[in-house]
Amino acid sequence: MSGGVRGGEVTYDGRSLIINGERKVLFSGSIHYPRSPREMWPSLISKAKEGGLDVIQTYVFWNLHEPETGKYDFSGRRDLVRFIKEIQALGLYASIRIGPFIQSEWSYGGLPFWLHDVPGITFRCDNEPFKAFMQNFTTKIVNMMKSERLYASQGGPIILSQIENEYQMVENAFGERGPPYIKWAAEMAVGLQTGVPWVMCKQDDAPDPVINACNGRKCGETFKGPNSPNKPSIWTENWTSRYQAYGEDPIGRTADDIAFHVALWVARNGSFVNYYMYHGGTNFGREASAFVTASYYDDAPLDEYGMINQPKWGHLKELHAAIKLCSNTLLLGKAMTPLQLGPKQEAYLFAENSSEECASAFLVNKDKQNVDVVFQNSSYKLLANSISILPDCRNVIFNTAEVKTQTNTRTRIPIMYFNVSDQWEEFKEPIPNFEDTSLKSDTLLEHTDTTKDTSDYLWYSFSFQHEPSDTRAQLSVHSLGHVLHAFVNGVPVGSAHGSYKNTSFTLQTDFSLSNGINNVSLLSVMVGLPDSGAYLERKRYGPVAVSIQNKEGSMNFTNYKWGQKVGLLGENLQIYTDEGSKIIQWSKLSSLDISPPLTWYKTAFDATGEDEHVALNVNGMRKGEAWVNGQSFGRYWPSLRTPRGEPSQISYNIPRSFLKPTGNLLVLLEEEGGDPLSITLEKVVIDSVCGKARASPYRHYNGSREAKLVHLQCAPNGYITKILFASYGTPFGGCGRDGHAIGYCDSPNSKFAAEKACLGKRSCLIPASDQFFDGDPCPSKKKSLIVEAHCGPISIMG
Repeated sequence: MSGGVRGGEVTYDGRSLIINGERKVLFSGSIHYPRSPREMWPSLISKAKEGGLDVIQTYVFWNLHEPETGKYDFSGRRDLVRFIKEIQALGLYASIRIGPFIQSEWSYGGLPFWLHDVPGITFRCDNEPFKAFMQNFTTKIVNMMKSERLYASQGGPIILSQIENEYQMVENAFGERGPPYIKWAAEMAVGLQTGVPWVMCKQDDAPDPVINACNGRKCGETFKGPNSPNKPSIWTENWTSRYQAYGEDPIGRTADDIAFHVALWVARNGSFVNYYMYHGGTNFGREASAFVTASYYDDAPLDEYGMINQPKWGHLKELHAAIKLCSNTLLLGKAMTPLQLGPKQEAYLFAENSSEECASAFLVNKDKQNVDVVFQNSSYKLLANSISILPDCRNVIFNTAEVKTQTNTRTRIPIMYFNVSDQWEEFKEPIPNFEDTSLKSDTLLEHTDTTKDTSDYLWYSFSFQHEPSDTRAQLSVHSLGHVLHAFVNGVPVGSAHGSYKNTSFTLQTDFSLSNGINNVSLLSVMVGLPDSGAYLERKRYGPVAVSIQNKEGSMNFTNYKWGQKVGLLGENLQIYTDEGSKIIQWSKLSSLDISPPLTWYKTAFDATGEDEHVALNVNGMRKGEAWVNGQSFGRYWPSLRTPRGEPSQISYNIPRSFLKPTGNLLVLLEEEGGDPLSITLEKVVIDSVCGKARASPYRHYNGSREAKLVHLQCAPNGYITKILFASYGTPFGGCGRDGHAIGYCDSPNSKFAAEKACLGKRSCLIPASDQFFDGDPCPSKKKSLIVEAHCGPISIMG
């Protein structure tokens, strides 16, 4: 792989990073290599570059690379070196956050679980066993990068590295063992002599020469600043939305809010900002941390499927271009004293070094209302909660609240149904009794210490003899998390679960006792390991107290003869693979409307459309995991609803690289009992685009005045086939979630003019002007234009 960016010496001062002697304002975006197949990497990086990014940032995932002590894996989507070389080939810089604790909503925060069993270990503090393993892995990664000459000091793309991660949030919990650990970590990292700077995020006292960096949504307001005047302001995580947890409502973030805080960061001396995430991707298999969905930061500028998410991607691209026009002044000039323009309005000014005259300016309005201000003897309208960028201190080239980029709408269209019983086969997971277990104990064993993270599942079984006069009884189990399914004499009697914010719960369920021997089997289920907090190695999960009560009294079985069994039979036999599926005897699909819990389902299907993004809609299923051709594409849990009463995730990304042209093996494990006949395969497309523009002309950076435009553009291979809505006048609403409707006045030519300009084209421009629409529909009103169009194959025009 040749060509691309070439590095050089990387240093810094109080203004910026300096690469090969040149100061840089750098826009970066997080794309995590294991959260997308490597076949997607070039496209993702290319779209990031087109969006105005200079740097791609990634964590390094220790437990993915060293699943067993001293045994490393850098294959497939784990190929870190190849990922960095792809970044280099496409002409961008790279930033690697080695950690090696990373959090990142990744299981165990990226730490391999085998660390848990190291004698005398305490994670992330002045503890010799932990420091030895941490140094070993960090050195391993640094040496890999060096051997491939990937650091900028060697001519490669890596300009920045990170050690540790948000340690200040837990440091106090470790008492006197916290500060020495941070000092050691900094010295260890710097001692590896990468030739590029190191950062620590959320660590105000990061030891020199390590740079303390900010994480959060509003670092322009919250960051205390570098802890030395010789360090630049670096924003390592500017959250573009938020990850979602099962049972929690999604938390989004608008394009204008992100742009506002980036502009404020730059105005206040920031020179490096990283979007977390720029592309989130997918938490495949069991890689997500506790209760986190398979889909990760789907509302990022590039969505889970790698498609451009508008207006976020386009609005930020325009922001980057506007700031870059100011970069010489920002980097080589000097910041002047901010001017107060009003109660909640201020101006940040920059001058050339040889002059006291304003060369570039950022006009900030923190009011919820539009405000008129006077600046440099000229009047400016500042939109509510916005920043206007003036590269020449005169003309506004960009306003963070004025989103000119179109909004696109993503749709999932069913392309295949699995609603025929003969398509499916099933295998009922056997329920083990005490005699079937190999691990015996006199008390309940802790879940994760027993499974060693080899499985989400751990069986707890016991038997007792009782001859009750009344068969009615109640089983009570208190668990520290995450899920529990209870069976008595092989019959399901109840389930319960914790939540993202409180993993503990108590299962209480009524059942009937049998005369003689009664077998109780409890299936404890983890939904990912925790990814944050102090003393991760001490966290406990699974059942901790068990009792059975009937009218004769209460029987406590907490300290009793227990049998434990790790994993499920189907899991251990890998019946989700082609070879493993042939080991067992599958049965025809049950005729029951809702199948019994703990059932495996198997079918096969042929792929359609080589370039289509596809997803599996698990409607009808309740909780489990899904595989295609032996590769898990994540845990599913539609039965756990959000406060709004909706599943957190219903459609699951299946990367094209997971599929074969024909004969794809689809296997699902259903824990609670579901209906596989309701499942559908969907194609995921951008099928509509919408734009809005105000009719008032604006003054260009070059001084000219021209009408504002609605610019519509379909995704590749798409054409504008229909105008869904068009109104020039006073339309209500906007694009996206806002919705729209015809307002008090509307040009009768609105739809005709839009159709004439756009139908049959991949993209079109529609001026928001009286001239274009043959007249002014309401002379006394301020007008705007909204147009929404359908995108699709040219064959469906109509």
